[in-house]
Amino acid sequence: MFSLAGKNAFITGGASGIGLAVAERFVKAGAKVVIADLSDGTGVAADIGANYLELNVTDEMQMCSALEEAVALNGKLDIVVHNAGITGKDNYLSIADGTADHLRQVFEVNTFGVFHGLKHAPAQMNDAGSMIITSSLSAVMGVPGNAQYTATKAAISQLGRISALELGERGIRVNSVLPSYIRTDMGASSLGVHVASRVTALGRMGELDELVGVYHFLAADESRYITGQMLNVDGGWSAGLSNKQMDQFRQESGWDGE
Repeated sequence: MFSLAGKNAFITGGASGIGLAVAERFVKAGAKVVIADLSDGTGVAADIGANYLELNVTDEMQMCSALEEAVALNGKLDIVVHNAGITGKDNYLSIADGTADHLRQVFEVNTFGVFHGLKHAPAQMNDAGSMIITSSLSAVMGVPGNAQYTATKAAISQLGRISALELGERGIRVNSVLPSYIRTDMGASSLGVHVASRVTALGRMGELDELVGVYHFLAADESRYITGQMLNVDGGWSAGLSNKQMDQFRQESGWDGE
C-alpha cells in the first residue's frame, strides 16, 4: 500500500526542511529521487540515497535543464514536488512598511519558481503522474504583517488548481499542501511555537514526520482520483477557535456563562 516502487521523483528545495523530509520518505517508499536546490545538497542526497542537482528556480532555463538532467539520471518523471520557497525580508512587516523590491524577490522564488516548474515539468513526466505544491495555510488564512509571503502562497495554490484542470486529460494530478507552523529551520521561530500553542486544536507546532505522509499519499497511485485540491495540514487551526483562545476571550470579557 502506498508503494512508490518504480516511480521517479523530482523535488525542488530538497536540500533541507520539508523538501528533504519528503525526499527521504519517497526513497524509503521505493522511489528514485532527485533533489534540486540552490544550496548544496550533495551530502544529504548521498545520505538518503538520492541524487542532487543545483537549481535556482527563478531561472526558467535552469528549471528546464534540471528537469532534463533528472530524466537523464532516472528516466521520465512520475512525481514532481514544487517545494522551493523563502519567507522574504519583509516577513511580519505591514504592507505600509514593506517594499516593492522585497515583494518582487519573494514572488520570484515562491511564485515564478513554481510557475516555471508547472510549465515545464509536464513535458518530462509520464501520464498519470502527480505534482505536489508546497503552499501554506497562509494562502487561505491571513496573518497580519505577512502579506507578501501570503500573496505568493495564494497565487501558487491557484496556479495548481488551474494546472490540474489543464493536465487532467493526461491523468496528471496537481494538488497543494498547506502546512501551518512546522518545526523546520524556516518555521520553528519562537513566535511560531507560541502561536501554534494558542491557535491550533492540538495546541502545538507540527513535526515533519506528521506532514510528509500527506505528500506520500498524494504521490501514490491510491490518490489517483484526487486533483485540484488544497489540503490543510494545520493541527486544526482552520477549523475554528481553539479552547485556549475561547478561554482567553471569556476571561477578557468577564463572561461567567450566563
